[in-house]
Amino acid sequence: MSGSDSVEHTREPCPHRIIDDVGGAFAMGAIGGSIWHFFKGMRNSPKGARLAGAVDAVKLRAPVLGSSFAVWGGLFSTFDCCLVGLRGKEDPWNSIMSGAITGGVLAARGGPAAAARSAAVGGVLLAIIEGMGVALTRMTAEMGPRPEDIERMQEEMMERQRKQQQEREAAAAASASAGDFSYSLYGKN
Repeated sequence: MSGSDSVEHTREPCPHRIIDDVGGAFAMGAIGGSIWHFFKGMRNSPKGARLAGAVDAVKLRAPVLGSSFAVWGGLFSTFDCCLVGLRGKEDPWNSIMSGAITGGVLAARGGPAAAARSAAVGGVLLAIIEGMGVALTRMTAEMGPRPEDIERMQEEMMERQRKQQQEREAAAAASASAGDFSYSLYGKN
């Protein structure tokens, strides 16, 4: 890889990333599905059995939604890792292409037209997500100090610390030459 390629250091390496993403996607789908189906089950249940209906809906439907999310996350991560290996770099284009491929593969049973539509939707959604991520990164990077400012602040702090150390050494030397003695709690040292 060349120095200009962007590498994301916060993620696991590819074989482990797939398992990590499957688990994260399942958890996200199961938690979101629990919340959604709890309220849906409560709303669709008769007046005296709303809580029981909500719990039953969560038990029946939340694992199904979690599993669907896990399949999507696993396919997406697998395609993302394959594209990283094929292209030799990790950038937003891998995610966009992975989203499109995942959408197409998941809709392949509906025929070529359905697969093409789902691939387009998956690619567009991931392009929006990646575009927002890039924009947010650039926006937050502009908020902080520039590298030159950080370097200047560090130099000023080092200079201040050096002056304070010299002042302490001068004060210690002056007190030693003047014959000052320090007193402790229990008497003279």
